[in-house]
Amino acid sequence: MLGFEFYVDPSRCIGCRSCVAACAECDSHRGQSMIHVDYIDRSNTIATVPMVCMHCDEPTCALVCPADAIKKGEDGVVRSALKPRCIACSNCVLACPFGVPKVHLEPELMMKCDMCYDRTSIGLRPMCATVCPSQALSYGPPEAIARQRTSVPVRDFRFGNEHVRTKVFIMMPEEHPVLDVDIEDYMWREPNEQAERWIIDQAVFS
Repeated sequence: MLGFEFYVDPSRCIGCRSCVAACAECDSHRGQSMIHVDYIDRSNTIATVPMVCMHCDEPTCALVCPADAIKKGEDGVVRSALKPRCIACSNCVLACPFGVPKVHLEPELMMKCDMCYDRTSIGLRPMCATVCPSQALSYGPPEAIARQRTSVPVRDFRFGNEHVRTKVFIMMPEEHPVLDVDIEDYMWREPNEQAERWIIDQAVFS
């Protein structure tokens, strides 16, 4: 659909997992769901968020693929790995800042959300966006989103010093034009409370 964009609104997710079930019904996925629902902070809240491929402008998954199996189309959609090329090395899994690609063992193939390009290329919405009852996942024209939502679409992310721009938008409060992810929140400290450095720093850089 020309002019339509994909939006993820975490504030609207109700954790129903309709998107997961709908994605698994897509013929091109062979019954596998390419979307998952995560808890934002499970120890403190039951809030959830649907995770789809963000389709980066410069996809790290493709850049680290030694077999050149991951391609980005002219529409900006980053596709699942090409079966004849994929060697199931998991480089893409480790490199993706959003943790999206998964290597499926039986076919020995990286598969991920491809924004249902088989549907969107013929004027249909992605499967997940058609069934989401709260429209936490939506696919539509930007002017409609601006009119219907109080939050604003963001597609710029910072992971430490790394800037990532994506095709998929995350709906955020107006005061956050860039989503800054503190990567230290996801690293493990030594049990010693006096330790000042992260394990990852000591192992790699000391």
